[in-house]
Amino acid sequence: MESFVFALNAVLPIILTVAAGYIMKRLGFMNGEFCRKANRLVFHFFLPCLLFLNVYKMDGFEGVGGFVLYGIAALVCVFLLGCIVSIFVTDKAERRGVIAQGTFRSNYALIGIPLAGLLFGEEGTAAATLMSAVSVPALNVLAVISLSVFSSGGKRKSVKAILLDIVKNPLLQGIAAAVVCVLLRGVLEKNGFSQRLSDIKPLFVFLEYFASVATPLALVSLGGQFDFSAVRELRREIITGTVMRTVVVPLLGIGCAFLFFRDTFSGAHFATFIALFATPVAVSSVPMTQEMGGDTTLAGQLVVWTTLASVFTVFICAFILRAVGIF
Repeated sequence: MESFVFALNAVLPIILTVAAGYIMKRLGFMNGEFCRKANRLVFHFFLPCLLFLNVYKMDGFEGVGGFVLYGIAALVCVFLLGCIVSIFVTDKAERRGVIAQGTFRSNYALIGIPLAGLLFGEEGTAAATLMSAVSVPALNVLAVISLSVFSSGGKRKSVKAILLDIVKNPLLQGIAAAVVCVLLRGVLEKNGFSQRLSDIKPLFVFLEYFASVATPLALVSLGGQFDFSAVRELRREIITGTVMRTVVVPLLGIGCAFLFFRDTFSGAHFATFIALFATPVAVSSVPMTQEMGGDTTLAGQLVVWTTLASVFTVFICAFILRAVGIF
């Protein structure tokens, strides 16, 4: 029951913020153009700062072990499964990429890491944070690939064009900058220097200001773009994406870990797998979809519906793992 209450408390602020955005639109305080511009700001400025700080605040990358390799391998398998399923669900390229992205791209930073801490204390938080050093870049790279492969222009992108999309992606640039800073910080500390960005208070506070804007602005914009009438037209895609994200992916990612590695992975590792495979679609998927020419309406619908469904699926995952003695 504790995990159910946590899941409910974790997703309610998201739903309430989306609802606030929808009400603001209905009252005339913003329109579609405002939301599109807000998404651009989130994608190009605020989210890169958020991802930069998430990675930079890590102590280092030591300790990356088998459970991280399993998580990444499972993510790649889920990505491929999502791409295959999307082809059978719709013939619209701009929707295929969104379904594929929604299958594997979890709300790891916002819900996942705190959830791992609740399920397995400090060990769960430490394991989930370590996983984030590899999973967050992997999630964003796979998202760029899925949205590039299924581009709406009708022409299949070359490998060179996809690689260029990856290099030019602001979210990945933010992560790459953080990785460089963390590695450089480690080298300096080994040579007796302990200077950190947090010591440069004006710059660090500026980055925190930008990072703090990312999630609420993305959610308000999502609410402003949310359209209940689109549910009927996108029903097949919404049901498929929601079932894939909240039912199929947890069964595969967590189930395979239990079947084949339950004597190898600890409770903290399984808490991390719940964070990675059972949490809803990331809010950041919407602005990225908009910037890369995907179906933004479908992306927003998947965020909302998987968030609602995850209240129950997260509870079920935690309940089962406790029943079999993992937690």
